[in-house]
Order: sequence, then structure tokens, then C-alpha cells
Amino acid sequence: MFSYMEDTCLAGEVQMDQVQLTPTIVVCGRFCYSAGRFMLSVDRGIVQDNIPSFISALCMMFGSYYCFSIHYPSELASTLEFLQRCFFSINPEKGTKVEKTTTSCLPVNPRVLTLIQELSDHEWRDV
Repeated sequence: MFSYMEDTCLAGEVQMDQVQLTPTIVVCGRFCYSAGRFMLSVDRGIVQDNIPSFISALCMMFGSYYCFSIHYPSELASTLEFLQRCFFSINPEKGTKVEKTTTSCLPVNPRVLTLIQELSDHEWRDV
């Protein structure tokens, strides 16, 4: 999901062998929360080289999965499905963008459902 480069790194200097094939946020700096610039990589190619904020980079990365019809990689499935359902309000009745595996094929990841339920319970108790 993230690849970290020097804060002065230009698009042509990104070491593409360190970047995933799936949409990846290239962080120009040591930490994503303090970096001043980001890039977006898809299929080991920089598609946007000057993204000013983490939120914009996250939205562009997430949107790339839909624009380019890319399945979520299994190692990021829970994280991306949580973002999809809680932050982007995309809640399909059936189907998923998670890569097909030989394990059970539930319409929603049980871990994601549990987290969403616990967050909503917490929100109601604090009001």
C-alpha cells in the first residue's frame, strides 16, 4: 500500500523494483503523516507525481482500484474493504473486489464487519 522514498525523490528516481504492482502510494519522506508530497504508482509506473496531501493520495490510490478494475490483493483485503465500506460508503449487497482464493467466499470480510460494529457501538455509547 505504501512505498517510502527520500523526500527529494523525483518520479524518475523511484526504484520501481521496490514498488508493488497494485496501486501504491509512494511517500516522499520518512512517515506518511508528515510527508509533504506523495506519488501514485500503478503497475510499477508513476501515474501521478505531485500529490500534496495524504488524504488526496489515499483517495487516488483507492479510486485506482475501481478505475482500472483491479482486485484487492489478499494481504490488503481487510484494510481496503474497511476503507471502502466506512470511509467511501461503498456497500454492495454482494460481490467483492478481493482476489479469489480457495478459502470461503463470504460477501463481507468477518473482521471488517466486527470492526465496523464495534466502532458504531462505541460511537453510540459516547454520545
